[in-house]
Amino acid sequence: MIERRFEPISLADLNAKAEMLTRLDNKYVVPMEVLERASLRLAKHFDILEIDGKRSFGYRTQYFDTPDLCSFRHHVQGRRRRSKVRTRHYLDADICFVEVKLKTRRKITVKKRMAHDPDMLDRLNEPAARFVDDAHHHLYARGGLAAYDPVMQMQYERMTLVARTGGERLTIDRSLQFWDDRCSERISADMVIIETKSAFGRGIADTVLRAQGNHPVGSCSKYCIGLAALGIAPRYNKFMPAFRRLLPHLARDGPEHLADRLASFDQPMARCA
Repeated sequence: MIERRFEPISLADLNAKAEMLTRLDNKYVVPMEVLERASLRLAKHFDILEIDGKRSFGYRTQYFDTPDLCSFRHHVQGRRRRSKVRTRHYLDADICFVEVKLKTRRKITVKKRMAHDPDMLDRLNEPAARFVDDAHHHLYARGGLAAYDPVMQMQYERMTLVARTGGERLTIDRSLQFWDDRCSERISADMVIIETKSAFGRGIADTVLRAQGNHPVGSCSKYCIGLAALGIAPRYNKFMPAFRRLLPHLARDGPEHLADRLASFDQPMARCA
């Protein structure tokens, strides 16, 4: 197994080395066999998060957006100031947070989070809503979007690597599932989404992956991908590189539907205020 190639690191030591709440990200969508090859080199530089003997952990996430999906639209439009709001349940540790991810004008991701009741995963109570608003005020000098509704849930397994030097992190997500109250989709476990997180976006992992001929996809927000896969939001050319790699591995639709799904990109989109 890939995860057994790495030396373990505890959560406390990982956070002390590379909590990376402010970082530049690159995302890669690759088959497991690519990760298998890359792991031989990555193991020379990275340790893997291990808790109670486990090295792969379940995450369940509820995303929130406005009724007209302004958060999604801001991402598609490439707004320099944009945010995502979610609650996340770390299933193995049974802890939960409300999390706000914000982009600065320099395209740096800033993540803020606060403890949240896992039994309230699908809603924002008053303290959570106030925290979301305060996070926006702190960075943008204005509040969050006018109203947030639960839009989509997602679950996946994650491995987390941390570089022994340099404060770099790497996450590997697989077995992704998306659902709302109408339908669900899942991506087969032979495809992974790798996200590199480093201070300047040019870390060791990026060098290893690029040396094998892999390049970041222009946009691979799991939130946006999930909305598009479920048919909640239209699909746009911005996501085409990621979709071309993921669509053949979606479990609900067979290959005969692939052309129709790709043809549904590039629809007109109203701008959000």
